[in-house]
Amino acid sequence: MTFRPNSARTWHALAAFALAAVWSGFLASAHLEGRATFLDRIEAPLLDLRFALAGPRPAPSEVMIVALDDATVAQAGTYPLPRATLARLIGTLAAASPRAIGLDVLFLEHGPEAGDQALAAALRQTGAVIAGAALFASGEVDDGVAEIPRATQVLWPIEALRTQTSLGLVNVSTDLGGTPRHVPLLIRSGDALLPSFPLQLAARAAGAEPVLAAGELGIGPTRLRPDLGLTLPLRFYGPRGTVPTLSAAAILGGRVAPDALRNRILLVGSTATAAGDSFATPFDSVLPGVEVLATALAHLVTGDGLVRDRHIRRVDASTAIGFAGAAALLLPLAPPSIGLAVLGLAVAAWLGLVQIAFMQQGLWLAAALPIAALAPVAAFGIAGRVILERRLAGRLARAEQALRVFHPPSLATRIARDAGFLAAPVTQPAGIVFVDLSGFTALSETLGPAATRSFLRDFHALVEQEITRAGGVVMAFMGDGAMSLFGLPEPAPEDADHALAAACSLIPRVRSWLATEARINAVDLRVGAHYGTVVVSRLGSDDHQHITATGDSVNVASRLMEVGKSLGAALVASEDLLAACRASQPEIAAFEGRRDVAIRGRNQPLGVAFRWTQPGRPERPG
Repeated sequence: MTFRPNSARTWHALAAFALAAVWSGFLASAHLEGRATFLDRIEAPLLDLRFALAGPRPAPSEVMIVALDDATVAQAGTYPLPRATLARLIGTLAAASPRAIGLDVLFLEHGPEAGDQALAAALRQTGAVIAGAALFASGEVDDGVAEIPRATQVLWPIEALRTQTSLGLVNVSTDLGGTPRHVPLLIRSGDALLPSFPLQLAARAAGAEPVLAAGELGIGPTRLRPDLGLTLPLRFYGPRGTVPTLSAAAILGGRVAPDALRNRILLVGSTATAAGDSFATPFDSVLPGVEVLATALAHLVTGDGLVRDRHIRRVDASTAIGFAGAAALLLPLAPPSIGLAVLGLAVAAWLGLVQIAFMQQGLWLAAALPIAALAPVAAFGIAGRVILERRLAGRLARAEQALRVFHPPSLATRIARDAGFLAAPVTQPAGIVFVDLSGFTALSETLGPAATRSFLRDFHALVEQEITRAGGVVMAFMGDGAMSLFGLPEPAPEDADHALAAACSLIPRVRSWLATEARINAVDLRVGAHYGTVVVSRLGSDDHQHITATGDSVNVASRLMEVGKSLGAALVASEDLLAACRASQPEIAAFEGRRDVAIRGRNQPLGVAFRWTQPGRPERPG
């Protein structure tokens, strides 16, 4: 079976699906591959909001910062600290039996020889990890996390120190706002893979080499799932000082008990104002760089960091594609209110799930990606729906306007409001007025078809105007005549009054028009008016119907024009109509004669009133 879309809405849905597939596929592919995109600018503040909603949390006690703070600099009298002082600090720390020591200080140049020798000896004896730094091509380390970053150059410590112990690189990956988001665990330099400072220090503390298997990194008993490119997402604990911190000055001054350092992983680094090594984070605008490294180290030791691996990215990508597909299905096809409500609830549910997963499991689900995949498709769906609805509304308005031509205005309005109007017949009282032109047949022979049509159009317009002004409805035009009803769309107590007023006003109005047409002697108007019970209903098939009134009262009103012809009267009204009038009207007093007359098709005579008002004839009483 071949599918052939046959409506604008179907084509709209197909176009929305195509847009959803291309757009969400592009975003999902970039996300799965870890490529940097414009969404990173949106995701970063949304991630910070998650941190703010979750609030600070306690940092693991296993990791401790030994701060080279302002007090330490003041005590040493210089910055950077003399290497002999650092050697003494490392020796003091080692005496307290920590699990491992790391020194977040770059020793890129030689110092005094005695200081270099003392520090080298301390490193050799303690096995403390020291820092190096990698340099990258412009923006490479921040350009996503798809692959292990490749350094263009490594800033090594001087050889006298580097050869005495192990080395770790202190690089972090920041977003465009400068907030650290990842720590690369491995950095490629030439053909070598160099470990990060936190990874090297965690491995030293565990006494075991890191093992990577099936996307999971093991360091001793700890298991964690790094992001693409073996990068570690950072889950900050809180503002400055959340990670346990001791001043190096206090330790050198003997004011710290060795038990406070025992079995800890000690990270020596600068927090001094002169260092200028700080980063903006969700909890603190000037978090020291050493505390950023300590955060990564704590994740590696305890496994409590953020989780954003391939599995999480697949969930993000699937959600983005699902949201885009749902928008492509709902907005073009479903009622707009339902479609928008469903999508709104889906987005709210996803954002709630993102926050809960972040707080309870440390999962970094993407908040921006599904919304970004949804937004253009939703905009296309809404815009297309608005355009289609406007086009449909225009067609319906034109169709309604065209249909109104075939119905009296009041009935057309009622039908438009209530499509079931008169679906079942209604029996009700009504005023009925018939009009007919006498002498028209002879006149039409002389006018010709075009002039006859123009003459009838003007006549019908005049009758329509008078009947409508009086509150009636012209039910049908029949050549040179018309049938009108007073009591639609709803019957009213004054219907008889309105029918009589219309019947009386039609004669002078039509005669005035005939005078301007110079037809006053050739044609005249004959009017029959009656009041009684009628059956108002729809007649015709299911596909073609018209509204009409039937019953004996309609036949009587039509026969009154025959009575008028036999009496030579322009207007004949039944006594039933005059009796139904609620108020004394001047029109009633204007009737010149009354009598009982026989009505064709009826056994009983009918009382009528009439007026001898044909042009060119003297008025005479009946």
